[in-house]
Amino acid sequence: MLSHICLGTNDFPRAYAFYTALLGELGLIEKFHDRDKPWAGWMAQDAPRPLFVLTAPHDGLPAAPGNGQMTALLAASRAQVDRCHRAALALGAVCEGPPGLRPHYHAHYYGAYFRDLDGNKLCVCCHAGE
Repeated sequence: MLSHICLGTNDFPRAYAFYTALLGELGLIEKFHDRDKPWAGWMAQDAPRPLFVLTAPHDGLPAAPGNGQMTALLAASRAQVDRCHRAALALGAVCEGPPGLRPHYHAHYYGAYFRDLDGNKLCVCCHAGE
C-alpha cells in the first residue's frame, strides 16, 4: 500500500544519527544517504519498499510536525518495541506513551509512542500475541 514515508528535519546530521540508531533496532538498512542534498532512506533487508526517508524540506522552509500525523513503525516482537522506545528516549526523543498493550485497538496491539528530535510523532508497534 505504501511506497515511502518522508519526514522533514531542521537538523539533518542530528536527525540522521537518531534515525540510524532507531531504525537499526528494527533491522532496517540504509539504502541511500546524501549529506549534500540532504536526505537518507532506509528499507527492510528483504524488500525495496516501503522506504523510510528523512530529508530537509525541498521548499527551503522550516520542517514542522503536523497535528494528528503519526508514523508507525512495525516491530517483530514486543521486546523490539521496548528496545526501540528505550533507544529513542536515550537519543533525545520525548515519550508520548510508554510501551504496553493497547487493547482498545485490538487484543494483541503492543505499542510505544514518542516524538523525535524535530517533534514528529512516531509509534513502534507489534500486532502479534506474546
